[in-house]
Amino acid sequence: MTESFLRRAGPLRGVLGLVALLIVLRYRHSKASKHVKDLSTIGRRLDDERYDFDEFDIIVIGGGTAGCVLASRLSEDPRVRVLLLESGGSAQGVPESRTPAGFTSILRSKYGYDLYTEPQAFLKDGRKLFWPRGRFLGGCSSINAQMAQYGCPSDFDQWAEFMHDDTWSWNKFRRYFNKFEKYSADPDYPQVDPTHRGSEGPVRIGYFNTIAQSSKDFVKACVNVGIPYTPDFNGPNGTLGASRNRERVSSESAYLTPEVLARPNLKVAINSHATRILFDSEKRAVGVEYANFENGPRYRSRARKEVIISAGAVHSPHILMLSGVGPAEHLKEHNIPVIHDLAGVGANLVDHPVIDISYKDTTNNSANYLVPRTLADRLKLFKALLHYKFLRSGGPLATNFAEATAFIRSDDPTLFPPSQYPQVLEDSTSGVGAPDVELLCTSIGYKPHAQSLFDVPTRALHACLLKPMSRGEVLLKSANPFDLPSVNPNYMKDLNDLQRLLRGLRLCFRIAQTEPLASHLDHTLEHAELDHRLHLKSDEELTEILKSRIETLYHPTSSCRMAPQEQYGVVDARLRVYGLKALRICDASIFPWIVSGHTAGACFAAAEKLADEIKAGL
Repeated sequence: MTESFLRRAGPLRGVLGLVALLIVLRYRHSKASKHVKDLSTIGRRLDDERYDFDEFDIIVIGGGTAGCVLASRLSEDPRVRVLLLESGGSAQGVPESRTPAGFTSILRSKYGYDLYTEPQAFLKDGRKLFWPRGRFLGGCSSINAQMAQYGCPSDFDQWAEFMHDDTWSWNKFRRYFNKFEKYSADPDYPQVDPTHRGSEGPVRIGYFNTIAQSSKDFVKACVNVGIPYTPDFNGPNGTLGASRNRERVSSESAYLTPEVLARPNLKVAINSHATRILFDSEKRAVGVEYANFENGPRYRSRARKEVIISAGAVHSPHILMLSGVGPAEHLKEHNIPVIHDLAGVGANLVDHPVIDISYKDTTNNSANYLVPRTLADRLKLFKALLHYKFLRSGGPLATNFAEATAFIRSDDPTLFPPSQYPQVLEDSTSGVGAPDVELLCTSIGYKPHAQSLFDVPTRALHACLLKPMSRGEVLLKSANPFDLPSVNPNYMKDLNDLQRLLRGLRLCFRIAQTEPLASHLDHTLEHAELDHRLHLKSDEELTEILKSRIETLYHPTSSCRMAPQEQYGVVDARLRVYGLKALRICDASIFPWIVSGHTAGACFAAAEKLADEIKAGL
């Protein structure tokens, strides 16, 4: 399936179609590339005495989920000259990214940052968790699981009320979700109302055309334990219920098409690492300094109108602090001249923690064969390649594995009767109809971050905490812009988080033992690495297991929070950085609170919203 996947799986002799697929994909991309690679064509070296800057109207730092949207939309006006700086390369030449089932094989690769959290004080043995972030165009939208659940409408109403700005309310903000969507109706799901979906946007949204039977039966089992079925999590009724997931493309493939890249007023510079933002004496952002690599020459480009940071919840606060914007005392510790003291930079970091439980598959239909061990596995893989590449009928390679999910509340009396769950937990949701736990079913069980598979065919369930109360921070490790920052999400610092995730885990056990899903799983196997007997553990034992196994669902947000400055806010409702001029931030770092869904959709929509606002003011 992928080059790095092959290295781990061993030689796949006889699966020549796989090699052909890689060659075709790489060849196509090499012919189409129109990205800037020579930075001297867009900027001036610091030691160049002719003049300091090459000028653009707007410079976008970070070609991730939001950055590609902004670069594309802002350059629609041929009078506006736009520069997009991306630290990595293009994902279009990376089959691991383009193939839906390949995303797990690039989490530990040159296409991501090798980022780890600080030791987690509230997890077992102070664990340090791997935190992969995408390092190529599209950012995390090029490496994620392609799941389009945007959050509950009340999430965005909460944002609007908090900021006293109704443009963030669901009734007004939803049009920007519709703007990026191109919904493909599925005749198997006539219940979905297409009038609530976008139809003209660049991002294709629709049901996967390959759904494992276990995923279908997971949804039925959810209904049988009392979770209502919903065909569309993003409809007006919100996200409570169970459904199959939808798919989407990356922001690069959707927004930076060959036609867009051919615009003379847009430059997309790859392998261009932003080292700092440049300010004038009035604290106005006037340009960006960047380089190809740590010891390479530094270049500068001028921004006549605005600089927009879209580097994500880890790297946006990092760039701000490197530029002298952040908590003054922390900047002084690293001998960085303070441009503006802004305490909220890097604060309020929050993420979705998840725990996985894996079972032996009894149906001989697990996707484990994608890492083949036998001749039969290789034949299955070859058949899957034929379906995906040549027959164009989807097949297993067109799945994200997490094909079905359920969204629930941990205080739902139907699912958690007070007689069995007497503890009253603090509500962290945005409203009575908003969920705080997500349950997922995957057609393959894997060890954390898909680093390896188990020695038997497996399936897995996952419990994810959607609205954590624990908060962490992003800090500098040094003043070197090529050193990764310190990341501390403080998982499980708040005991409510632990109790709500424990309830989600208990519900996973019930669903696994409920037909028709129960027939897919071996409930009697004794296996040291699998979880067939885990439901027999006490709450105290499960709490310790949670602390030893919690991982990230790759959704960090809120480290440059949209909030009043006195509440550790970094940007206002128009995403302008407090105390500075001509500088905005647009990515998941600005979320006032993390959404009760997956974060990419809100990033797309926020970028569409900001692009419209900027264009209206030009």
